[in-house]
Amino acid sequence: MSIESMLVEKRRKGPAMWRGARGQCPACGEKTMFAKYLKVSETCGSCKLNLGGHQADDAPPYFTIFIVGHIIVPVALIVERAYMPPLYVHALIFGILSIVVSLISLPIVKGAVVGLQWALELHGFAPEAALDEKEDS
Repeated sequence: MSIESMLVEKRRKGPAMWRGARGQCPACGEKTMFAKYLKVSETCGSCKLNLGGHQADDAPPYFTIFIVGHIIVPVALIVERAYMPPLYVHALIFGILSIVVSLISLPIVKGAVVGLQWALELHGFAPEAALDEKEDS
């Protein structure tokens, strides 16, 4: 898929976020979004989309805290009501569970945020930036 064809077609938010959540390039769908655990690749290896212009910043951790809190707190309350374990058991189980769920969901959320930024043409994903890059090449 060429840059021109990506610029002409409307960028749909849902598929872009879904691809990003799976670690795929929001434009072409190749699994090239992340170079490391949370480091976004500078460019897509397949379609050469510049991914380095994203500005996810604090949004992924914020959304991850929101999601993890809404998963862990109800489970902790259910466990407390059903079994009444000592506080050290709560701290051990739900502390570890919070860390594990956060580590699993953070790259998923970051990929979705980068995909949404691409679909909305925010920051470095504006069509003008892509055309300028192509002209510089």
